[in-house]
This record gives sequence, C-alpha cells and structure tokens, in this order.
Amino acid sequence: MREFDLIARIRARSKSRDDVVLGIGDDAALLRVPADKLLVVATDTLNAGVHFPDEAMPADIGWKALAVNLSDLAAMGAQPAWCTLSLSLPDSDAAWIDAFLDGFLALADTFDVALVGGDTTRGPLSVCVTVHGFVDETRVLRRDAARIGDEIWVTGTLGDAAGALAQWQAQQPIDPMLRARLDRPAPRIAAGLAFAGIAHAGIDLSDGLLADLGHVCSASEVAAEVEVDALPASPALQAAFDSAARRALQTSGGDDYELCFTAAADQHEGVVRVAQETGIAVTRIGRVVAGSGVHAVLADGTEWIPPRAGYVHFA
Repeated sequence: MREFDLIARIRARSKSRDDVVLGIGDDAALLRVPADKLLVVATDTLNAGVHFPDEAMPADIGWKALAVNLSDLAAMGAQPAWCTLSLSLPDSDAAWIDAFLDGFLALADTFDVALVGGDTTRGPLSVCVTVHGFVDETRVLRRDAARIGDEIWVTGTLGDAAGALAQWQAQQPIDPMLRARLDRPAPRIAAGLAFAGIAHAGIDLSDGLLADLGHVCSASEVAAEVEVDALPASPALQAAFDSAARRALQTSGGDDYELCFTAAADQHEGVVRVAQETGIAVTRIGRVVAGSGVHAVLADGTEWIPPRAGYVHFA
C-alpha cells in the first residue's frame, strides 16, 4: 500500500467521539476539552527487539502500544479520551496492519478512546503513541505528593511479565498466563480513577517496582521501605520460580503496568473499602519514611539488596 492508502485503511476502522471536531485526515486534529478539567498527555515509543520480541504477534504489539500509554493516564488518575499513532514500518503489509489494528482498536474501544491522528513512515518497526485524557485538578495523582507516614500500595500482582521474558530468554516453555501479562498488559484505569480521591502520589510500574518507586521518592523528597515478602505474586509465578528468583522479578523485572500509590495510614480502611467495592486487588507493601531512596526489607526486618534496581535505557 501507498502511504495515503495506509492512512485511509486506518481511518476506516477508527471510531470517533462527540468531542472530536476533526480527526484523521487533516494536518492536525481539532478536539474539545471540557472546561472544568485538566488535559493529561503521555507518550511512549515501543521498538522491536527492545519492548517486544521480533516475532511478537502484530495484534499483541498493537494492544501493548496503547496499553502502556493508557497506564500512564491511570497513574495520574485520568479518564482516557483520544490518542495518536505514529508507525514506522519496514513495509506496508496490509495483513500486518489489519492484525495490528485488531489489537490496538480492541483496547481503544474498551476505554472509549478515539484515534484522531498520527503519522506513517518507512523504517525499522517502531510504534509511538500519544494519549490524551481528562482529570479534575483536585484529584490528580502526581509523583511529588508522597508524604512521610504514607502506606505504599500496589494493584494486581507483580513479576508476571518479567517471568515470561525470563522463560523466553532461557528458551524454556512460557507459561500462557505469564505470557499474556507480557503481551497484553491491562491498564489500570479503573484503579486510577477509584483511588484518585484517596491516594497522595502514584506511578505506573514499567521499569520495575524499586526503580519506579524511586522516582516517587526523588520527586517527593522522601524514602520508601518496601516489604519484599509482602509483594503479591500470581499462582503461575509461584509455580514457575523459587522465592529468590521471584523477589528479583517482582522488584526489578519491569513490564508490570500495575499502579503503585501512596495513601495516608489513616486511609487504610478507605483503600480496602474502595478496593472491595470496585473489585480491584490491592496489597499494602510498605511505607514512606524520612530520608532518600528505596530500601527493600525481608519479613525478619533485614535489608535485602536486589540484583538490579530495574530497567534503564542507555545504561
């Protein structure tokens, strides 16, 4: 396909919203932002061989490319609205594009996200997505709002995606549940919206718990104490790895796309109540303390040193 045939193919499958005045097909989109909301914008790029294996299914690449961006909106307590998509492709394979859109648009439809523009170009396989959402100024979650005495919470389970990657790298059979967490992470939009009125600070876990929580500590000028043995693990992860390997995967593995947030200790029951009312699994994993950095401790109180803090680009 030629470039404009490719764009037309994408446009034909994309849905719109009432707040999209002008979407795909012009030099830029025209979008209507609610007067009483802040506009939240996030961008992530996924590259072949770095963020997904070269042999990954195109539908999974499409899903993940949007999911990791929606996860950033969830971390801010924002409601998704629109997105743009920029594709670098080695060639314009119509079957590949259709399969990619199957995954991408399935997730977009789940959260009523309208694809409103983007770009296509020839080059190494790379996907860049920008998402836009809305948040009430009084409910936004930020990295710089953690307070000494806060409890630290995470949603879901940790280490599953990293476990699948470890099995793949070791050329072992990959557990289907772990592989699903790697290929199709679930953005925790509902959790971000539910806890935005309770939590102080939030972040999504993309590069590993200790590394990402470290960003919160740095921005908030506090320290964190994480109870390693309290980290939630799925039955699949427990079955596939021993405790030492699980600790490394859960603290440093990355690609979880769960939310980590802090809330005042006197809000403990409130967090539990909201979790029960919304059906969101949450686990208290530590506390915010004075100082700097993130300190991991075992059940007996001794400090545990991770093999690495998390994934770092250009390291």
